Amino acid sequence: MDDKTKDNSIKQAQPEDTSVKDNTEATSSSSEEKEIDLLELAYKLWDNRKLLLIWCMWGVLAGLIIAFSIPREYTTSVKLAPEVKANRAGLSGGLGALASMAGINASGNTSSDAVYPQLYPDIMGSVPFVESLLDVKVKDKENQPYTVREYLLEKTHGPWWSIIMGVPGKVIGFIKGTPAEETMTDSLSDGKKLIRLSVEEDALVNALRNRVTASVDQKTSVITINAQMQDPVVSAILADTVVSRLREYVTEYRTDKARQDLNYAVKLNDEAQQEYYKAQQRLADYIDRNQNLATQSARITRERLENESSLAFNLYNETSLQVQNAKSKVQETTPVYTIITPATVPLKPTSPRKGLIIGGCAFLAVVICAAWILFGTPLVKEYKLKVVEMKKDKNSETPSDEKVS
Repeated sequence: MDDKTKDNSIKQAQPEDTSVKDNTEATSSSSEEKEIDLLELAYKLWDNRKLLLIWCMWGVLAGLIIAFSIPREYTTSVKLAPEVKANRAGLSGGLGALASMAGINASGNTSSDAVYPQLYPDIMGSVPFVESLLDVKVKDKENQPYTVREYLLEKTHGPWWSIIMGVPGKVIGFIKGTPAEETMTDSLSDGKKLIRLSVEEDALVNALRNRVTASVDQKTSVITINAQMQDPVVSAILADTVVSRLREYVTEYRTDKARQDLNYAVKLNDEAQQEYYKAQQRLADYIDRNQNLATQSARITRERLENESSLAFNLYNETSLQVQNAKSKVQETTPVYTIITPATVPLKPTSPRKGLIIGGCAFLAVVICAAWILFGTPLVKEYKLKVVEMKKDKNSETPSDEKVS
């Protein structure tokens, strides 16, 4: 019985071995077909290498035209580090560092500022901030004075195709005409002025917003401000102005409450000073009028006036101390910025990257040519063969029809 079972197991194993062999042969044949297909594609490209070279040269020529048509842009970068206050109730050093790397504000101080470095890019992108930069006075490399508004309108140019692409919009705008301005109040309910921009001002604000940007390092809170212009001197002046305006804005916000407290303390101090001077004057007038009187009522009146004068002096002294404390509070809340990289005039343009543009155009041209050789040419040949076959079929059918007739 053992020999029979062994023979049956051997017979059952034989078909499995043949199926495994068939699968291996199929995979080997499919891999050979793939290799053959790849070799055929490579041979086709090699046979048409002259056409590929011609297309590559045309791509290089197109890249040169595009690269030299784009105006040069210069970028000035300024890095500054804001003052970071010690966190008394926050996380410990290691956990705080991990939280800052993740972009989480781990400060446990309930009186922390609402304007933290992560909001600086939003502040710089706001309409009031960008609009205030349009009137900044700058000078180009030829020492010609302009405002940023005049420089964007008169001295900033785009590539030649931007003029062609802008023609349809101008034609449509000319046909529609300028929209009538709606009558609106110039102020809001809280007394603030309402921001109203014309079409030209809105375009200038958007253009300047794209040219003046800011980024914040989540780990170190270092702020990088970039100003991109077509003149290197203008970009440096604008970057320095943006830094000073940003510092003024944040300083005004952070010291607003402290300055209000200082103004109120000064007001109380002035009132206390006037009351003290009046009390002194009343006491002096009474003493001058009643020098020889020794009555009890005169003595009591004099003591009362002296007490009023001393109380007024004490109040005046306390308010003077409050004024000094308020001044020190303003100085304490004033932020301090350390400029790591100041604004310098750039020597080399940051755009356009001519080498990248030329290489990209050449690569794109070669890819298009290769796709045409490998896929477009066979499709065209098949279409032509089908057309020829259809003509032959029509020619073969026409004589039979004539014979029948």
